[in-house]
Amino acid sequence: MKLSSLLEKLDYTATVGNSEKKSDPEKIEITEVINDSRKITAGCLFICVRGANFDGHTFAKAAQEQGAAAVVAEADVDLPEESTMTVVRVKDTRYAMAFISAAYFGHPAQQLKTVGITGTKGKTTTTYLIRSMLENAGHKVGLIGTIEVIIGDEHIPSSNTTPESYDLQMYMRKMVDAGCDTVVMEVSSQGLMLHRSQGFIFDIGIFTNIEPDHIGPNEHKDFAEYMHCKGMLFRQCRIGIANADDAHMEQVMEGHTCKLETYGFNENADLRAENLAYIHKPGELGVFFDTTGLIELHAEVPTPGKFSVYNALCAIAVARHFDCNPQEITQALKKARVKGRIEMVKVSDEFTMMIDYAHNAMALNSLLSTLRDYHPSRLICLFGCGGNRSKLRRFEMGEVSGRLADFTIITSDNPRFEEPMDIIHDIETGMKKTDGKYIEIPDRKEAIRYAIENGEQGDIIVLAGKGHEDYQEIRGVKNHMDERELIQEILDERNGQGKN
Repeated sequence: MKLSSLLEKLDYTATVGNSEKKSDPEKIEITEVINDSRKITAGCLFICVRGANFDGHTFAKAAQEQGAAAVVAEADVDLPEESTMTVVRVKDTRYAMAFISAAYFGHPAQQLKTVGITGTKGKTTTTYLIRSMLENAGHKVGLIGTIEVIIGDEHIPSSNTTPESYDLQMYMRKMVDAGCDTVVMEVSSQGLMLHRSQGFIFDIGIFTNIEPDHIGPNEHKDFAEYMHCKGMLFRQCRIGIANADDAHMEQVMEGHTCKLETYGFNENADLRAENLAYIHKPGELGVFFDTTGLIELHAEVPTPGKFSVYNALCAIAVARHFDCNPQEITQALKKARVKGRIEMVKVSDEFTMMIDYAHNAMALNSLLSTLRDYHPSRLICLFGCGGNRSKLRRFEMGEVSGRLADFTIITSDNPRFEEPMDIIHDIETGMKKTDGKYIEIPDRKEAIRYAIENGEQGDIIVLAGKGHEDYQEIRGVKNHMDERELIQEILDERNGQGKN
């Protein structure tokens, strides 16, 4: 592939080495696009990207020595005076990498309907709802998000909510080759800030909600920057769909260039929910509601609370643009399940147990407040906190559970390189600011066993923090641990079917 083809949508200068002599990208053949210095090959285009721990610019000389045809840089690179390797100078190599990657993989987004979802909460659940809805209507849908990437029957565990632009374009290429006609993806504020989702225009961009989060070193300097980065999606999409009830919607949408639609309970929303009612049966929590405005239907969602309505409304708003009919939409809403997101696990006819990823105070507060609306006999919360992370999170989560749950089981999460009991004692500090009752059981399986064996009629029991994760990280090792399997082992042992 000619270097000029990879650079066609970028402003750049190309020189021979660090000289002022111009290089001609039309005459340079590129064999591969590489952004990892460990993978440099002869004839490749190496993109010098600055990371948190490494600066790709320091590897420009190594790229030349290994036969790279060219490097892309945003700063001066150290090369011998006699170097004949082409140096492409751009303003921002991450931004450039997105467009180069799109060209390298043949602009796959142009062959897909692209749906991007940003927001503090609800992204993961909503991507699965939309995928379920569109597949129910006959579309073949790829998914990219926090839990996994789905391409046909292939499920690839995720390391970032929004992959690096090269990986994102590669996944979309694979989706096109696998016969997908649509991709639904989570678009994080970090991903937007680092230009991972550049290189194409989304057909639909979605804003779910925003609250202060991801603010600190290596993330966002303040809430204003966080909102600004979320809003970047709406200058990169054709149709924007936003939560009209969010207090910061107008600020996030400032400067948007898309056609904008809204959803919510607000009477000014284009798609509105009304007649909300709760479903509460043993082992099952959910909601009924009606919609009016852009589309009218009666919906049932098998997950609890008002935020489930918001997720569903958002999915309905998207499905409308794919010509899904009300029957297809309502069937999909009934069937949709998301691993580790208010995931119901059938244990008893007497009480309800669920697994959820709530792993900070904001998420736990939202979850427990929602479950309070179902008037359980007791609300039981089992959780721990991650090691080598902020102690403040532990104090806050302890205080939230102590205030909102009737009983808390404090256990271990991912202790990493800390002692589990040190983390548990930090959580206890927050608990003691409340009158909440609690017990400490460091072994997570034994903590779950305690919850099951002491469950009472009408209880709602939440296993919080692990969600979709199937491991427990201890001293640098990720040991297999899936709460679903732990629950089944406990039930088998109680029924006399356990291992001898």
